[in-house]
Amino acid sequence: MSSPPGRGKRPSIKDVAARAGVSTKTVSNVLHGHPYLSDNVRERVEAAITELNYRPNPVARNLRGGRLGFIALSVPAISIPYYAELASCIVAAARARGFTVLIDETAGEPERERELLTAIGPRLADGVIHTPVAITGANMEELAEHVDTPIVLLGEAAFGTQLDHVVVDNTSAAREATDHLLGLGRRRIALLGAHQDLAEDERLNGYRAALAAADIEPDPRFVVPIGGARLSEDGAEAMRVLLALPEPPDAVFCYTDLLAYGAMRVLLAADHRIPRDVAVIGFDDLDVSAQITPALSSIAPDKQAIAHAAVDRIVARLSNRNQQPQTTTIPHRLVIRASTATDQ
Repeated sequence: MSSPPGRGKRPSIKDVAARAGVSTKTVSNVLHGHPYLSDNVRERVEAAITELNYRPNPVARNLRGGRLGFIALSVPAISIPYYAELASCIVAAARARGFTVLIDETAGEPERERELLTAIGPRLADGVIHTPVAITGANMEELAEHVDTPIVLLGEAAFGTQLDHVVVDNTSAAREATDHLLGLGRRRIALLGAHQDLAEDERLNGYRAALAAADIEPDPRFVVPIGGARLSEDGAEAMRVLLALPEPPDAVFCYTDLLAYGAMRVLLAADHRIPRDVAVIGFDDLDVSAQITPALSSIAPDKQAIAHAAVDRIVARLSNRNQQPQTTTIPHRLVIRASTATDQ
Protein backbone atom coordinates (compact mmCIF):
# COMPACT_ATOMS: atom_id res chain seq x y z
CA MET A 1 0.00 0.00 0.00
CA SER A 2 1.32 3.45 -0.84
CA SER A 3 2.23 5.96 1.84
CA PRO A 4 0.04 9.02 2.35
CA PRO A 5 1.05 12.38 0.86
CA GLY A 6 3.38 14.54 2.91
CA ARG A 7 2.12 16.71 5.75
CA GLY A 8 0.26 19.73 4.45
CA LYS A 9 0.21 18.43 0.90
CA ARG A 10 -3.20 18.24 -0.72
CA PRO A 11 -3.87 14.66 -1.98
CA SER A 12 -3.86 14.39 -5.76
CA ILE A 13 -5.56 12.00 -8.14
CA LYS A 14 -2.18 10.28 -8.46
CA ASP A 15 -2.18 9.64 -4.69
CA VAL A 16 -5.65 8.11 -4.91
CA ALA A 17 -4.59 5.92 -7.84
CA ALA A 18 -1.50 4.72 -5.98
CA ARG A 19 -3.47 3.96 -2.83
CA ALA A 20 -6.11 2.00 -4.78
CA GLY A 21 -3.59 0.28 -7.05
CA VAL A 22 -5.18 1.57 -10.25
CA SER A 23 -4.45 4.14 -12.94
CA THR A 24 -5.39 7.81 -12.71
CA LYS A 25 -7.76 7.20 -15.64
CA THR A 26 -9.60 4.59 -13.57
CA VAL A 27 -9.93 7.05 -10.68
CA SER A 28 -11.30 9.63 -13.12
CA ASN A 29 -13.79 7.07 -14.44
CA VAL A 30 -15.05 6.40 -10.91
CA LEU A 31 -15.41 10.11 -10.19
CA HIS A 32 -17.40 10.59 -13.39
CA GLY A 33 -19.68 7.60 -12.91
CA HIS A 34 -18.31 5.45 -15.73
CA PRO A 35 -20.62 2.41 -15.87
CA TYR A 36 -18.11 -0.20 -17.05
CA LEU A 37 -16.16 -0.73 -13.84
CA SER A 38 -16.17 -3.73 -11.53
CA ASP A 39 -17.61 -3.30 -8.04
CA ASN A 40 -14.24 -4.29 -6.58
CA VAL A 41 -12.36 -1.55 -8.44
CA ARG A 42 -15.02 1.06 -7.68
CA GLU A 43 -14.99 0.19 -3.97
CA ARG A 44 -11.18 0.34 -3.79
CA VAL A 45 -11.10 3.76 -5.42
CA GLU A 46 -13.93 5.12 -3.23
CA ALA A 47 -12.17 3.79 -0.12
CA ALA A 48 -8.92 5.49 -1.17
CA ILE A 49 -10.76 8.77 -1.79
CA THR A 50 -12.26 8.61 1.71
CA GLU A 51 -9.01 7.56 3.41
CA LEU A 52 -7.01 10.34 1.78
CA ASN A 53 -9.83 12.90 2.11
CA TYR A 54 -9.31 13.63 -1.59
CA ARG A 55 -11.12 16.61 -3.09
CA PRO A 56 -10.88 17.40 -6.79
CA ASN A 57 -9.79 20.96 -7.40
CA PRO A 58 -13.07 22.70 -8.36
CA VAL A 59 -11.31 25.40 -10.36
CA ALA A 60 -9.33 22.89 -12.39
CA ARG A 61 -12.40 20.72 -12.85
CA ASN A 62 -14.39 23.70 -14.05
CA LEU A 63 -11.69 24.61 -16.57
CA ARG A 64 -11.45 21.04 -17.86
CA GLY A 65 -15.05 19.93 -17.98
CA GLY A 66 -17.34 22.77 -17.01
CA ARG A 67 -18.20 21.22 -13.63
CA LEU A 68 -18.26 22.98 -10.29
CA GLY A 69 -17.66 20.01 -7.99
CA PHE A 70 -20.75 20.66 -5.85
CA ILE A 71 -24.08 18.94 -5.33
CA ALA A 72 -26.94 20.89 -3.75
CA LEU A 73 -29.08 19.06 -1.19
CA SER A 74 -32.40 20.51 -0.09
CA VAL A 75 -34.39 19.17 2.85
CA PRO A 76 -37.50 20.51 4.59
CA ALA A 77 -35.66 20.96 7.91
CA ILE A 78 -32.13 19.93 8.89
CA SER A 79 -33.25 19.91 12.54
CA ILE A 80 -35.40 16.81 11.87
CA PRO A 81 -33.13 13.87 12.76
CA TYR A 82 -34.05 11.76 9.72
CA TYR A 83 -32.91 14.49 7.32
CA ALA A 84 -29.76 15.12 9.36
CA GLU A 85 -28.83 11.42 9.22
CA LEU A 86 -29.65 11.22 5.51
CA ALA A 87 -27.64 14.37 4.79
CA SER A 88 -24.62 12.82 6.52
CA CYS A 89 -24.91 9.76 4.27
CA ILE A 90 -25.24 11.92 1.15
CA VAL A 91 -22.17 13.95 2.11
CA ALA A 92 -20.16 10.71 2.43
CA ALA A 93 -21.48 9.31 -0.86
CA ALA A 94 -20.76 12.56 -2.70
CA ARG A 95 -17.26 12.80 -1.21
CA ALA A 96 -16.48 9.34 -2.55
CA ARG A 97 -17.38 10.66 -6.02
CA GLY A 98 -15.33 13.83 -5.59
CA PHE A 99 -18.18 16.23 -4.84
CA THR A 100 -18.84 18.61 -1.97
CA VAL A 101 -22.45 18.95 -0.76
CA LEU A 102 -24.15 22.31 -0.22
CA ILE A 103 -27.13 21.93 2.13
CA ASP A 104 -30.15 24.21 2.34
CA GLU A 105 -33.54 23.81 4.01
CA THR A 106 -36.81 24.83 2.44
CA ALA A 107 -39.19 24.58 5.42
CA GLY A 108 -41.63 23.06 2.93
CA GLU A 109 -42.32 26.53 1.50
CA PRO A 110 -43.14 26.71 -2.23
CA GLU A 111 -41.03 29.79 -2.94
CA ARG A 112 -37.96 28.37 -1.24
CA GLU A 113 -38.32 25.08 -3.09
CA ARG A 114 -38.74 26.94 -6.38
CA GLU A 115 -35.71 29.15 -5.72
CA LEU A 116 -33.55 26.17 -4.83
CA LEU A 117 -34.52 24.26 -7.97
CA THR A 118 -34.39 27.08 -10.50
CA ALA A 119 -31.88 29.62 -9.20
CA ILE A 120 -29.59 28.71 -6.30
CA GLY A 121 -28.98 25.06 -7.20
CA PRO A 122 -28.22 25.54 -10.92
CA ARG A 123 -25.89 28.49 -10.24
CA LEU A 124 -23.85 26.84 -7.51
CA ALA A 125 -23.98 23.10 -8.15
CA ASP A 126 -23.66 20.40 -10.80
CA GLY A 127 -26.86 18.71 -9.61
CA VAL A 128 -29.65 18.98 -7.05
CA ILE A 129 -30.96 16.31 -4.67
CA HIS A 130 -34.34 17.50 -3.47
CA THR A 131 -37.03 16.32 -1.07
CA PRO A 132 -40.25 17.89 -2.36
CA VAL A 133 -43.00 18.95 0.01
CA ALA A 134 -44.89 21.91 -1.44
CA ILE A 135 -44.13 21.52 -5.16
CA THR A 136 -44.93 18.09 -6.58
CA GLY A 137 -46.25 16.36 -9.70
CA ALA A 138 -46.88 18.47 -12.77
CA ASN A 139 -45.71 21.66 -11.05
CA MET A 140 -42.34 20.05 -10.35
CA GLU A 141 -41.97 18.91 -13.96
CA GLU A 142 -42.83 22.38 -15.24
CA LEU A 143 -40.05 23.87 -13.14
CA ALA A 144 -37.56 21.21 -14.15
CA GLU A 145 -38.18 21.86 -17.87
CA HIS A 146 -36.49 25.23 -17.49
CA VAL A 147 -33.43 23.88 -15.63
CA ASP A 148 -30.50 22.15 -17.30
CA THR A 149 -29.03 20.97 -13.98
CA PRO A 150 -29.75 17.31 -13.12
CA ILE A 151 -32.39 16.92 -10.40
CA VAL A 152 -32.94 13.81 -8.29
CA LEU A 153 -36.04 13.65 -6.10
CA LEU A 154 -36.35 11.78 -2.81
CA GLY A 155 -39.46 10.45 -1.09
CA GLU A 156 -42.99 9.44 -2.00
CA ALA A 157 -44.13 13.03 -2.68
CA ALA A 158 -42.08 12.84 -5.90
CA PHE A 159 -44.33 10.26 -7.55
CA GLY A 160 -46.02 11.38 -10.73
CA THR A 161 -42.99 13.22 -12.10
CA GLN A 162 -40.77 12.32 -15.06
CA LEU A 163 -37.58 12.96 -13.11
CA ASP A 164 -35.00 10.72 -11.49
CA HIS A 165 -36.47 9.50 -8.24
CA VAL A 166 -35.15 7.51 -5.27
CA VAL A 167 -37.77 6.02 -2.99
CA VAL A 168 -38.60 3.32 -0.45
CA ASP A 169 -41.50 0.96 -1.17
CA ASN A 170 -43.77 2.63 1.38
CA THR A 171 -46.73 0.36 0.68
CA SER A 172 -44.70 -2.78 1.33
CA ALA A 173 -43.00 -1.27 4.39
CA ALA A 174 -46.29 -0.19 5.97
CA ARG A 175 -47.84 -3.58 5.32
CA GLU A 176 -44.84 -5.28 6.93
CA ALA A 177 -45.11 -3.09 10.02
CA THR A 178 -48.86 -3.71 10.30
CA ASP A 179 -48.43 -7.46 9.73
CA HIS A 180 -45.90 -7.49 12.56
CA LEU A 181 -48.44 -5.91 14.93
CA LEU A 182 -51.13 -8.34 13.75
CA GLY A 183 -48.73 -11.17 14.44
CA LEU A 184 -48.58 -10.04 18.06
CA GLY A 185 -52.33 -10.61 18.29
CA ARG A 186 -53.22 -6.91 18.06
CA ARG A 187 -56.48 -6.06 16.34
CA ARG A 188 -57.12 -2.39 17.18
CA ILE A 189 -54.19 -0.91 15.28
CA ALA A 190 -54.00 2.86 14.91
CA LEU A 191 -52.10 4.75 12.22
CA LEU A 192 -50.53 8.09 13.22
CA GLY A 193 -49.39 10.54 10.56
CA ALA A 194 -51.47 9.76 7.47
CA HIS A 195 -51.38 12.35 4.71
CA GLN A 196 -54.13 14.93 4.60
CA ASP A 197 -54.91 13.66 1.10
CA LEU A 198 -55.65 10.05 1.99
CA ALA A 199 -56.07 9.05 -1.67
CA GLU A 200 -52.34 9.49 -2.34
CA ASP A 201 -51.00 7.83 0.80
CA GLU A 202 -48.90 4.72 0.09
CA ARG A 203 -48.36 3.83 3.74
CA LEU A 204 -52.09 4.03 4.38
CA ASN A 205 -52.61 1.66 1.46
CA GLY A 206 -50.16 -0.83 2.97
CA TYR A 207 -51.84 -0.57 6.37
CA ARG A 208 -55.27 -1.17 4.86
CA ALA A 209 -54.02 -4.11 2.80
CA ALA A 210 -52.64 -5.82 5.91
CA LEU A 211 -55.90 -5.33 7.81
CA ALA A 212 -57.94 -6.60 4.86
CA ALA A 213 -55.80 -9.74 4.63
CA ALA A 214 -56.54 -10.35 8.32
CA ASP A 215 -60.31 -9.79 7.77
CA ILE A 216 -60.28 -6.68 9.95
CA GLU A 217 -62.48 -3.76 9.01
CA PRO A 218 -60.46 -0.53 9.37
CA ASP A 219 -61.81 1.83 12.03
CA PRO A 220 -61.61 5.35 10.57
CA ARG A 221 -61.14 6.75 14.09
CA PHE A 222 -57.81 4.93 14.25
CA VAL A 223 -56.39 6.74 11.20
CA VAL A 224 -55.06 10.11 12.34
CA PRO A 225 -53.93 12.47 9.54
CA ILE A 226 -51.04 14.73 10.50
CA GLY A 227 -49.55 17.37 8.21
CA GLY A 228 -46.25 19.19 8.35
CA ALA A 229 -43.09 17.76 9.83
CA ARG A 230 -44.77 15.07 12.00
CA LEU A 231 -42.87 15.92 15.17
CA SER A 232 -42.94 14.38 18.64
CA GLU A 233 -45.58 16.75 19.98
CA ASP A 234 -47.85 15.87 17.04
CA GLY A 235 -47.61 12.23 18.05
CA ALA A 236 -48.36 13.09 21.68
CA GLU A 237 -51.47 15.06 20.77
CA ALA A 238 -52.74 12.31 18.46
CA MET A 239 -52.18 9.70 21.17
CA ARG A 240 -54.21 11.73 23.67
CA VAL A 241 -57.11 11.74 21.20
CA LEU A 242 -56.86 7.98 20.68
CA LEU A 243 -56.74 7.23 24.42
CA ALA A 244 -59.99 9.15 24.84
CA LEU A 245 -61.85 6.70 22.61
CA PRO A 246 -64.22 4.19 24.27
CA GLU A 247 -61.94 1.41 22.99
CA PRO A 248 -58.42 2.78 22.53
CA PRO A 249 -55.98 1.03 20.20
CA ASP A 250 -53.84 -1.86 21.39
CA ALA A 251 -51.11 -1.02 18.84
CA VAL A 252 -49.88 2.08 17.03
CA PHE A 253 -47.98 2.37 13.74
CA CYS A 254 -46.41 5.83 13.42
CA TYR A 255 -45.28 7.44 10.17
CA THR A 256 -42.07 8.67 11.79
CA ASP A 257 -40.02 7.73 14.82
CA LEU A 258 -40.57 11.26 16.14
CA LEU A 259 -44.33 10.69 16.18
CA ALA A 260 -43.71 7.41 18.01
CA TYR A 261 -41.63 9.16 20.69
CA GLY A 262 -44.50 11.51 21.44
CA ALA A 263 -47.07 8.70 21.47
CA MET A 264 -44.91 6.64 23.83
CA ARG A 265 -44.45 9.58 26.18
CA VAL A 266 -48.23 9.98 26.53
CA LEU A 267 -48.79 6.24 26.93
CA LEU A 268 -46.22 5.93 29.71
CA ALA A 269 -47.54 9.03 31.48
CA ALA A 270 -51.00 7.42 31.46
CA ASP A 271 -49.57 4.21 33.00
CA HIS A 272 -50.00 2.15 29.83
CA ARG A 273 -47.33 -0.50 29.53
CA ILE A 274 -45.42 -0.74 26.25
CA PRO A 275 -45.82 -3.20 24.57
CA ARG A 276 -48.05 -5.22 26.92
CA ASP A 277 -50.95 -2.75 26.75
CA VAL A 278 -50.06 -0.91 23.56
CA ALA A 279 -47.36 -1.94 21.07
CA VAL A 280 -45.67 0.90 19.16
CA ILE A 281 -43.68 0.89 15.93
CA GLY A 282 -42.15 3.81 14.04
CA PHE A 283 -40.65 4.55 10.64
CA ASP A 284 -37.12 5.89 9.90
CA ASP A 285 -35.07 3.92 12.47
CA LEU A 286 -33.30 6.97 13.86
CA ASP A 287 -30.08 6.36 15.78
CA VAL A 288 -31.70 7.33 19.08
CA SER A 289 -34.54 4.81 18.64
CA ALA A 290 -32.29 2.04 19.90
CA GLN A 291 -31.30 4.10 22.96
CA ILE A 292 -34.65 5.14 24.43
CA THR A 293 -36.62 3.06 26.95
CA PRO A 294 -38.34 1.02 25.75
CA ALA A 295 -36.30 0.83 22.57
CA LEU A 296 -38.49 1.54 19.54
CA SER A 297 -39.22 -0.96 16.79
CA SER A 298 -39.05 0.76 13.43
CA ILE A 299 -39.02 0.39 9.67
CA ALA A 300 -35.42 1.11 8.63
CA PRO A 301 -34.89 2.53 5.13
CA ASP A 302 -31.33 1.95 3.94
CA LYS A 303 -30.16 5.56 4.20
CA GLN A 304 -26.71 4.81 2.81
CA ALA A 305 -28.29 3.14 -0.22
CA ILE A 306 -30.58 6.15 -0.71
CA ALA A 307 -27.57 8.45 -0.60
CA HIS A 308 -25.47 6.42 -3.04
CA ALA A 309 -28.38 5.99 -5.46
CA ALA A 310 -29.11 9.73 -5.49
CA VAL A 311 -25.48 10.70 -6.05
CA ASP A 312 -25.07 7.99 -8.69
CA ARG A 313 -28.02 9.37 -10.64
CA ILE A 314 -26.52 12.88 -10.57
CA VAL A 315 -23.17 11.57 -11.82
CA ALA A 316 -24.79 9.38 -14.48
CA ARG A 317 -26.88 12.24 -15.82
CA LEU A 318 -23.87 14.56 -15.93
CA SER A 319 -22.23 11.96 -18.18
CA ASN A 320 -25.33 11.49 -20.35
CA ARG A 321 -28.12 14.02 -20.05
CA ASN A 322 -30.31 12.17 -22.55
CA GLN A 323 -30.98 9.20 -20.27
CA GLN A 324 -34.57 8.29 -19.50
CA PRO A 325 -35.63 9.17 -15.92
CA GLN A 326 -35.25 6.30 -13.48
CA THR A 327 -37.07 5.41 -10.28
CA THR A 328 -34.77 3.57 -7.90
CA THR A 329 -36.48 1.62 -5.10
CA ILE A 330 -34.32 1.24 -2.02
CA PRO A 331 -34.63 -1.74 0.36
CA HIS A 332 -35.91 -1.46 3.90
CA ARG A 333 -36.06 -3.79 6.87
CA LEU A 334 -38.16 -4.18 9.98
CA VAL A 335 -36.10 -3.69 13.15
CA ILE A 336 -37.85 -5.30 16.13
CA ARG A 337 -37.05 -3.89 19.56
CA ALA A 338 -38.66 -3.76 22.99
CA SER A 339 -41.66 -1.62 21.98
CA THR A 340 -43.16 -4.61 20.12
CA ALA A 341 -41.28 -7.49 21.75
CA THR A 342 -43.30 -10.60 22.57
CA ASP A 343 -41.64 -11.29 25.92
CA GLN A 344 -42.29 -7.95 27.60
